[in-house]
Amino acid sequence: MSSAALNQLEKRAAISLASVFAFRMLGLFMLMPVLAVYGQHYQDVSPLWIGIAIGAYGLTQALLQIPMGWLSDRLGRKPVIVGGLCVFALGSVIAAMAESIHWVAVGRALQGMGAIASALLALAADLSRDEQRPKVMAVIGMCIGMSFAVAMLLGPMVAASFGVTGVFWLTAALALLGIGIILFLVPNAVSRAPKGDTVASISAIKQLIRDGQLIRLDFGVLLLHLTMTTLFVSLPGQLIKDGLAAESHWKLYIPVFLLAFVLMAPMMVIAIKKQQERAVFLLCISLLVLSTGLLSMLATNVWAIAGCLLIYFIAFNFLEATMPALVSRLAPAAQKGAAMGIFSSGQFFGAFLGGMLGGVLAQYFNAQMVFAASAMVGLIWLLIAWGMQIPQRSKVINILADIANDKAAQELAAKLVALPGVLEATVVNEENRCYLKVDEKEFDLNAARQLAGLS
Repeated sequence: MSSAALNQLEKRAAISLASVFAFRMLGLFMLMPVLAVYGQHYQDVSPLWIGIAIGAYGLTQALLQIPMGWLSDRLGRKPVIVGGLCVFALGSVIAAMAESIHWVAVGRALQGMGAIASALLALAADLSRDEQRPKVMAVIGMCIGMSFAVAMLLGPMVAASFGVTGVFWLTAALALLGIGIILFLVPNAVSRAPKGDTVASISAIKQLIRDGQLIRLDFGVLLLHLTMTTLFVSLPGQLIKDGLAAESHWKLYIPVFLLAFVLMAPMMVIAIKKQQERAVFLLCISLLVLSTGLLSMLATNVWAIAGCLLIYFIAFNFLEATMPALVSRLAPAAQKGAAMGIFSSGQFFGAFLGGMLGGVLAQYFNAQMVFAASAMVGLIWLLIAWGMQIPQRSKVINILADIANDKAAQELAAKLVALPGVLEATVVNEENRCYLKVDEKEFDLNAARQLAGLS
């Protein structure tokens, strides 16, 4: 039995890959709270093009996430990741040197073309043991969440001193730093994780699209990021109208984000410890609707905006943290990578649609209409999510197996699923591997390995 703690290689992999993720997400998100304010000097600027530039990265990310993961299977993880970071850096440089908003949008789209998330997660899976993989992924997930909060704070501070150009040059520098980390700090993989733990396959995607519960979450994360991107098309400009100077926006964002993280914690405890996950999940969607709805009516006062944003980000942080875990629990045991690939694509596509929606509404209406539209999107999500079912808490593991043919695989799956604590068993003949979704309190790993012919 392997150690219950991460070994040195896994710790190094988790920290180094999480830092690359964080630097890249910082580069993508820092523009959101500043472009509408500091981007007015660009040629041909308009609210519509501000929205397109903010959300452009989401379209290319959504389209290329799965192909880049597939490419990393063929060419290797590190070459694809380094190549993606080079493309990201190039997009940042083009946007930094742009004189028109159109070229800023081109640069943002190029940033998104460096879609390395799936390859990074696949490399993390390659560098971790089966039983330690969730811990490595959790470290990466926490850093992604924190990078969004830091970007919302750092973006306005950098832009106040160096303008939008300074934000883009910083993102280019962060991309180059990420390349250095990949080349010199991230360990080289000596094994390849099972397909279910890495990237999506076309056949698996077709199966997962038919799963009503997973589609609810995929569509939900799309709508979540749609509302968030929509808000930031008009929010910075509204704060200036209400008397808060652009260089002081960070003074509002810092307390709001910190307090939102603190107040989210009790909701997580209630959801998990009291087994009220569905109720808290639906409550948080309702809070999104409430906060954006109030924002559409109270946006003429800075303190009211701060209160609405606090409610919004308490809900946003909870949903952003819990939805990937729900996807992992709902996904078939052998298709976790495919399920997360679809989920991530929905997330980025939502950012693109949010930029488009916010830009169109800001172009032809006003900020209040933008906020009201976000509330309507949240209401649609609430109706869709109402029928969701929270899966039983489980852990996905995989073990090697001695499988002669498809018939033997079916027989082994039937025996495995009959073991105490096994909720689902999938045996993949081509991989000589069993994927199990288990209740850790009842599951006996040695008994499963005996059935698989490993002892």
